[in-house]
Amino acid sequence: MKKTVLIVYAQPEPSSLTRHLVHQGIELLQKRGHDVLTSDLYAMNWKAVYDADDFPERADVRRLSFIDESRHAHKNGFQTPDVVAEQNKLLAADAVILKFPLWWFSMPAIMKGWVERVYAYNFAYGYQDAGNAFRYGDGILKGKRAMLSVMCGGPAEDYSLRGINGPLDELLFPITHGILFYPGMDVLPTFAIYGTGRLDAAGLEAAEKGWRARLERLFEDKPIAFRRQNGGDFPDRHILADNIAPGRIGIAAHIAE
Repeated sequence: MKKTVLIVYAQPEPSSLTRHLVHQGIELLQKRGHDVLTSDLYAMNWKAVYDADDFPERADVRRLSFIDESRHAHKNGFQTPDVVAEQNKLLAADAVILKFPLWWFSMPAIMKGWVERVYAYNFAYGYQDAGNAFRYGDGILKGKRAMLSVMCGGPAEDYSLRGINGPLDELLFPITHGILFYPGMDVLPTFAIYGTGRLDAAGLEAAEKGWRARLERLFEDKPIAFRRQNGGDFPDRHILADNIAPGRIGIAAHIAE
């Protein structure tokens, strides 16, 4: 069945592995009959700083309240055109892929700025002006799939369960759970490539093969079993019930067995 896939990527170097795999992914998805939307943030010269310039028609010029101004702009059609265009891409997509090199244990600043500006109030948070009623499994992007594709300079051992950098899944939890799952998307396991600065021909071939395999299963692979806010595990929408994951705390408690 024909689907629409949005690839948002942040890598300024045209010859990089990130860009190479983006081009391969577009070709593969199109050959499989899908439509592909892209947001090349560096080529777009994306405005990464979220500030007063995002609100040309202010609700209150005396004090900048991002929630109030975001609500006002989204409700009244005052959002900037670049933000509206990206929101429309998200709404059109059946799957969203964020592809980036891991810089200081997270996404590049330009991509974080994309999230901050595009994830407006009444859109990605405060959905339907209902406060926190629709989040973590519910929201405007519910029913869509999402996946991170991350290029790591360090070896896989550094990101293992006892590795010096910490487990990659835990490092990326603020993105997978806090950015993708929060507005309702089903989040697939992260596709990561390690030691990107030292890949030989065999390593590159393996990376390409792994990337193609993940894209071919983009709409079949099982999502991470994050616990939904409104699925019964959080009776007050804040704290896990005592009978859920007893003895488990932290990130591990957020994933169902």
